[in-house]
Amino acid sequence: MTKHRRGNHQGMRPEVQVVGDVTSAALDLFLAESPATFLLTGGSTPMALYQRMAELQGYPWEEAEFFLSDERCVPDTDPLSNFGAIHRVLLSKVPSLRHPMDGDNCDADGYEAALRKRFDDSPWFDFALYGLGPDGHTASLFPGRPEVEETERWAVEVPEAGWEPFVPRVSLTVPVLSAATIGVFLVSGEDKRDALTRLLRGDDIPAARMQPKRLVVLADEAAAEGVQPNA
Repeated sequence: MTKHRRGNHQGMRPEVQVVGDVTSAALDLFLAESPATFLLTGGSTPMALYQRMAELQGYPWEEAEFFLSDERCVPDTDPLSNFGAIHRVLLSKVPSLRHPMDGDNCDADGYEAALRKRFDDSPWFDFALYGLGPDGHTASLFPGRPEVEETERWAVEVPEAGWEPFVPRVSLTVPVLSAATIGVFLVSGEDKRDALTRLLRGDDIPAARMQPKRLVVLADEAAAEGVQPNA
């Protein structure tokens, strides 16, 4: 894989939409794109979207595949498990193929092998969801950590989390997270305002390294105070 540049100021300009309801806007975008391969992320804001997705009638779920951007190194029965939470609200309700990470064994190698078997030499997702941490992290790539710089591996173990909960993680790397037709940041709350400003400014934070083919930022008014939408 080629090395990705630092900061989106050297890549594409994100489409910024300030919306009253991030979940509804994300659902509309999901339906407009009608993705078959979908990259999921954890967190409270995406979980509301997953609940709405599970209620959709007539979506071709049998043709869909779900992948994870990252996982905490806990069993999937643990309340901290991303897959466990997503399974309860969405994946247990739709007949789609899913590719969970083995958090119990913190198995980055195993997930990379599964992705390479599925995608051969070129991972690609139709639709990738990104979270934005208050410190600028996305997936489990934290500022200042060496995992952010990894460009050859597809998945890595993150032995020290830079944000709560402080448990080891498995995360996809920047090139794989960026391998998407559309990547969407869901940003809610006043505590994300500084991180959103840094993302849009193209600061050297992990979130600003995402370079899908099209990058959309859906932010609520609390997070986007002072931000000018451009879409």
